[in-house]
Amino acid sequence: MTLPQPSTDDIRRILADLIAFDTVSCNSNMALIEYVCAYLAGFGVHAHVLKAKDQPKANMVATIGPNVPGGVVLSGHTDVVPIEGQDWSKPAFELSEENGRLFGRGTADMKGFLAVALAHVPAFVAANLQTPIHLAFSFDEEVGCTGVQEMLPFLSGHIALPRLVVIGEPTSMQVATAHKGQYVAKTRIIGREAHSSRPDDGVNAVVVAAELIRYIDGMAADARESGPFDDAFAPPHTTFNIGPISGGSAFNIISNRCEFDWEFRFLPEEDGPAKIQKYLDHIDSIVLPGMRARFPECDISNEVWAYLPPLKAEPGSDGESFAMNLAQRNASTVVAFGTEAGHFQGLDFPTVVCGPGDIAQAHKPDEYIAISELQACSRFMVRVMEAMAE
Repeated sequence: MTLPQPSTDDIRRILADLIAFDTVSCNSNMALIEYVCAYLAGFGVHAHVLKAKDQPKANMVATIGPNVPGGVVLSGHTDVVPIEGQDWSKPAFELSEENGRLFGRGTADMKGFLAVALAHVPAFVAANLQTPIHLAFSFDEEVGCTGVQEMLPFLSGHIALPRLVVIGEPTSMQVATAHKGQYVAKTRIIGREAHSSRPDDGVNAVVVAAELIRYIDGMAADARESGPFDDAFAPPHTTFNIGPISGGSAFNIISNRCEFDWEFRFLPEEDGPAKIQKYLDHIDSIVLPGMRARFPECDISNEVWAYLPPLKAEPGSDGESFAMNLAQRNASTVVAFGTEAGHFQGLDFPTVVCGPGDIAQAHKPDEYIAISELQACSRFMVRVMEAMAE
């Protein structure tokens, strides 16, 4: 029997629909989820909508075929990054085409993958699958992978152990088996307000923040110079970054409050929590005692508000071999960016990152994906279907 296969026009049409939903992480993704559920229902596929705990968003999980061990999970996030402050020459939330490229926010990261997976649903349904193909779409990947963390308990309790999870982030259809982990934290400093002409009457929280930022920069320099190193990654060591900072109220007031966000990305075999603890020990043993010796009400807190577990390579595993066979690759790679893959691996689900497009185009104005990448992903989906139908 010849199974129906989607055309490039089918994929383009679905991608156009997905791009039209403004799912920047600060917005709801419910309209997109409802669209996907209605689309799946048209082919007799039931979708589980897992509403977020405290916001108008949802994850979605659907299973095609029997829910038995050995299936494949096709997973991706539905949110995209903002366009504010970017100089777009094309409409960000309307698909446009030029020179074999499709433009729009999320085309590469990562609605292109979602569109290809959805376009193949009619073929999946008609294939008489012996092992399942699961779809797992999440919210809020771009702001700390919070959505997938709410999805994990459902996956653990309702999805039979899969042979492979494919996170469809843009890798130009290469199979990535490892990436760094990430911690994101906010440090808050409470000093003591005073007139700027009397600095000894106060503790300047902005100055304390600057001291802590210098300490973090020193941790970055130590990692850069002393390692550990893994040449598979670029750069081959742990990296640190300081994000938004705010504090103070006027030039002539000793600032009593300041806060800043910071993050670090660590190698899969490194001890990420140990780096957090080193920073906290410096605060508790050096910085805070000096502040409180002058004014006991001073304080420093550090809140880890996002954690991205690393994806750890499993060389020679069945999952890696299966993924490379599906992608028709002879070797795997690593990626510098973070994904939801580590969360799936935490469930003991064999996981790789493999999807259409180039991460170099993501998060930029005039984001695009090459049509040839979508076509390559489509061929990947056919091989997934054939493997699950055997």
